[in-house]
Amino acid sequence: MYIYNVTINIDETVEKEWLTWMQSHIPEVLATGRFISAKMSQVLVEEEMGGVTYSIQYTAKTREDLDNYYKHDAEKLRSDGMQRFADKMLAFRTELRVVEEFYPIETRN
Repeated sequence: MYIYNVTINIDETVEKEWLTWMQSHIPEVLATGRFISAKMSQVLVEEEMGGVTYSIQYTAKTREDLDNYYKHDAEKLRSDGMQRFADKMLAFRTELRVVEEFYPIETRN
């Protein structure tokens, strides 16, 4: 599996608007059929540049799914956010390949 990680620093002045927009944007990305799930997290560090940082991790089953997202969907889906939040948002993207997943054998109470 592959994780397509988008890390975004958003200006506090538009954070609420951006979070509301993400509630429809993430389902749009998932609707492409290229990903099986998505997770949004807030990065818990204070940024020198200000703003609030979030990470959205989309999980793809195959490299082909990820490549097809780039080829057919990414440009259109990215442009909407850039038009809405252009100078209030900084994003960078990372790809990760899942090597192995681990789960606890037993849980402690």
